[in-house]
Amino acid sequence: MKKDNIDDLFNHLNSGWDTEEPSQGHELRFLEKLNTSKDVKSLPPKKGNTIKFLFIAASFLLIFGLGFLFINQNHSINEQVVKISPEISNTEFYFANVIEQEIKKLQNENSPETKKIVDDTMIQLSKLEKNYKSIERDLINGGNSKLILSAMIVNFQTRIDLLEDVLQQIEVIKNIKKNEHENTII
Repeated sequence: MKKDNIDDLFNHLNSGWDTEEPSQGHELRFLEKLNTSKDVKSLPPKKGNTIKFLFIAASFLLIFGLGFLFINQNHSINEQVVKISPEISNTEFYFANVIEQEIKKLQNENSPETKKIVDDTMIQLSKLEKNYKSIERDLINGGNSKLILSAMIVNFQTRIDLLEDVLQQIEVIKNIKKNEHENTII
């Protein structure tokens, strides 16, 4: 069998190419034939796109649902605590304001000399806050409410005492630093 090269093949078929335009109305006649044909079967829709769309939609619903549940859960803990003991809401508000004011004072005293003690205090306050959240959960789970409410108040008082002690220590540090500078002879 002889191998034709591609140029010979195209030269041989040169006269056989259909380069004419279809006659006018060809497209309409073609569409009519397609519509009238009884053996025409349509292709089934692609399932891949539908499945992908459903998967993406389900993912968004799951993410938003979990987010909504998480947000509502945080509010519900506070609401449950208030239902168990309505007076704790006022107490918590009072102590939270006092603690916030003391933290602002502490942060205003932050300097290179006091940085270590301020940082350590903030770590201890964070631990006490986690402990408070645990106590709240115990109250919701049905523990001895009087004992747990007492523990909540003690937790707040401990935080306030810690902040006051640290502020006193910072005053001592500032006084020592001031006295050192006064006694320094140039």
